Amino acid sequence: MANQQEHRLFGLKLENDVSGTNVLTFYFACLATIMFASFIPQSQPFLLTEFLGIPTERHGMVSGLLNFWAEIAIIIAVAIFGPLSDRFGRRPITGFGFLVMSAGIAMYPHARDVTELLLVRLAYSVGLAAVTTTIVALVADYVRDESRGRATGLQGVMNGVGAMICVFLLLQLPAILQKSGATAHEAGIQTYSLVALVSLLTGILMLFGLKPGAARAQSEHSESLISITRNGLNAARDPSIALAYGASFVARGNLMIVGTFFTLWVTNYGTAEMGMSRAEALARAGMIVGIAQGCALMGAPLFGILADKITRIRALIIALLISAIGYGSTIFIHDPFTTGMIVCAALIGLGEIGCIITSGVLVAQQAPESHRGAVIGFFTLSGAVGILVASVAGGYLFDAWRESGPFVFFSGVALLVLIWAILLEKRTAQGQQPAPLASDAAA
Repeated sequence: MANQQEHRLFGLKLENDVSGTNVLTFYFACLATIMFASFIPQSQPFLLTEFLGIPTERHGMVSGLLNFWAEIAIIIAVAIFGPLSDRFGRRPITGFGFLVMSAGIAMYPHARDVTELLLVRLAYSVGLAAVTTTIVALVADYVRDESRGRATGLQGVMNGVGAMICVFLLLQLPAILQKSGATAHEAGIQTYSLVALVSLLTGILMLFGLKPGAARAQSEHSESLISITRNGLNAARDPSIALAYGASFVARGNLMIVGTFFTLWVTNYGTAEMGMSRAEALARAGMIVGIAQGCALMGAPLFGILADKITRIRALIIALLISAIGYGSTIFIHDPFTTGMIVCAALIGLGEIGCIITSGVLVAQQAPESHRGAVIGFFTLSGAVGILVASVAGGYLFDAWRESGPFVFFSGVALLVLIWAILLEKRTAQGQQPAPLASDAAA
């Protein structure tokens, strides 16, 4: 009986050599990763103004540039850290990732221009890539197959908690410190230093808390980018897999736009139109982003249940519809501090998490066993392309058109994928769609 309890935690069935401490450390890593990943882009408007003196009319393009090259670095680094984590184990790679992130966060406010800021952002992104690569694989390493759905749902909850800590604590720190007598520059240095210290301690915790030894199973990122691309494209002959790729493009692009341009819009408006300090505007922006993340947190289990109760494509249709309405409605918002923006934020949060969960469930259902790693890898790569497009197009539209431009643009993209999903669902209902995993049988 004791042995059975030893290999169960939160109702999850653990692998025999995995302890409760390993699992708790893993879930803390999930929380910390999203917390740090949210902090850098969302705190950036404060840094661009108070430290680099960049005018607000250039913030969109600069933020888009930083996000674009950061994502390029992540794509390259993931292809390196995937095989390394399979060979040497998840523990050293995860610990290394948090330590590199810590160094990047600490150096971020010391950059003297955009070029130096980009170099620091690239270093930070390498650390983030190392951590995200191992987190994807740790669920498979630690939890038995029959409990992985529940384990993934709990992972989503921890991600939501990490995002909430970022917006309701970390983004409030500059304003809190300034009210205590610190200058804007001092408050920024202290905030980034504190967050870097937490990342450092997290990295050390990973080196002691995660399970030592070689990885049990290969991660989905172990194949080369060429192999992932070739096999992933071949699998897209299954229309449902192709749709999942398109949905991943939308889901990850949505995530980037919320993390970057939401905060940028609110902070710029607060300082220019309402006379707020940059720290006060950042704190207010964090509250509005927190509403979006709070709705995402509450919506995560609902979309998980929905995806099991109805067809996965139909669940995706609902998520895309909410996303298109939420993002598109921002075209009517001129003052981001109004109630209308809060409604938009709530819909955006629901649509964001809905697209992430339903697209992930769909691709997991359809991916053939023989090329599962390549399909999931290409699914992730599609999301990375979504981030790249959102960075470039969003930055341009934010500066050259209007602050809601990035949101309206991705509303249009979501609408296109929504129409695609509706047509495919109609074909499926008429019996024209191949049965799930048919491509695996063909292989």
